[in-house]
Amino acid sequence: MRRTAARLGLWLLVAAIVVFAVFPFYYAVVTSLKTGSGLFRVDYWPIDATLANYLAVFREQPFGRNILNSMGVAALTVAVSLALALAAAYACARVAFRGRGLLLMSILSVSMFPQVAVLSGMFELIRGLGLYNSLPGLALSYMIFTLPFTVWVLTTFMRELPKELEEAAIVDGAGPWTVVTRVFLPLLAPALAATGLLAFIAAWNEFLFALTFTLSNEQRTVPVAIALMSGASRHELPWGNIMAASVIVTVPLIALVLVFQRRIVAGLAAGAVKG
Repeated sequence: MRRTAARLGLWLLVAAIVVFAVFPFYYAVVTSLKTGSGLFRVDYWPIDATLANYLAVFREQPFGRNILNSMGVAALTVAVSLALALAAAYACARVAFRGRGLLLMSILSVSMFPQVAVLSGMFELIRGLGLYNSLPGLALSYMIFTLPFTVWVLTTFMRELPKELEEAAIVDGAGPWTVVTRVFLPLLAPALAATGLLAFIAAWNEFLFALTFTLSNEQRTVPVAIALMSGASRHELPWGNIMAASVIVTVPLIALVLVFQRRIVAGLAAGAVKG
């Protein structure tokens, strides 16, 4: 009897967590299918559903271009961050040098600063490099919070890899680059998938840098494009369009999680065991 009650309580807890996590997105979908006065009516099931809001999102602003901008910036940020973090993790985890612990703590401390604290300095850097209002400039600014995270996580994973693998590769004549790319890289695939996806989500959802370092609609990313949506009058917010845009930009993240689900779970489980 106690066992049945405990199992029932566990399933009720799981169901409550699922409802709490999924319901806001579900209600956004329902709201995005409404128009007119129906937007202000509480419905938990689509009534008189229409795709007018989705069509309006792409018709009234270059939202398709904004989505491509976000994808391009996030992909570039993840690719550069993982490449640099992989090399840095090998140096910090496998190469003995003075001040290694201090360097790792310094890398971690960079991620503790709020974005607004480094906004003015980053603005001067982006403008000085001639990257203002450009996608590479956004990718460069995003690495200030994705690179420390990826370096720290990959260093932790790489420390736990058997030293015998590296020693055997060195005996066979492999150099550091070969060891990293041919020996460690396949073993780090789950960690790369988990950290890469988290970095992608952070870059995809970033708002402050994207708002500050872009000027034209054609260079803006989706968070800024959604925030700057306006209705027929200056003080009117098109809630239907905003909900439709929110659903559209959430779908790619859900798809990525489903595609890399196994690698993400493997990476997180391995990190939990090794930590």
